[in-house]
Amino acid sequence: MNNLIKKKGIVFWVTGLPGSGKTTIAKKLKRQIENIYGKTIIISGDDIRKILNLKDYDVKKRLLIGLSYSKLVNFISSQNINVIIATVSLFRKIHSYNRKTITNYCEIYIESKTKDIIKNKKKRLYFKYKKNLVGIDIKPEFPVKPHIKVYNNFKKPVNTLSKSILNKINLLYKY
Repeated sequence: MNNLIKKKGIVFWVTGLPGSGKTTIAKKLKRQIENIYGKTIIISGDDIRKILNLKDYDVKKRLLIGLSYSKLVNFISSQNINVIIATVSLFRKIHSYNRKTITNYCEIYIESKTKDIIKNKKKRLYFKYKKNLVGIDIKPEFPVKPHIKVYNNFKKPVNTLSKSILNKINLLYKY
């Protein structure tokens, strides 16, 4: 984990419940990661779903879509581009697949409680939909040993959370 393979980008896989702050934190990290580690792009699972018109949210489709995200970011990183991907993808099969197939892989888990997300109205889908929601009727499979884990209870500013993550990234990698 500490030794990066040069000539390949790093995949920063930001995962957590819907509304936990993944995309917001990813956006805050981009500039600093790019300054330290080179060319970096951000991919949001929500954006890919919109672009590709992916509307299925049942467990089987979520797993297939998550594995597709893995293949996409692996392809991009093989071209020496860092990728910050913000996606729910809370399946151990995906996390395991990523660790086996993505050379420079950093799993970042944003831990939040569903009740805090709902209380802070962080995601409209909790009020709009009642079916196929991770953390409601789909049981999430949280990462067992993420490289980085932060707790977001929505009381700390996003800048504070992103700085904490960046500090942990810099401790992990001797580039």
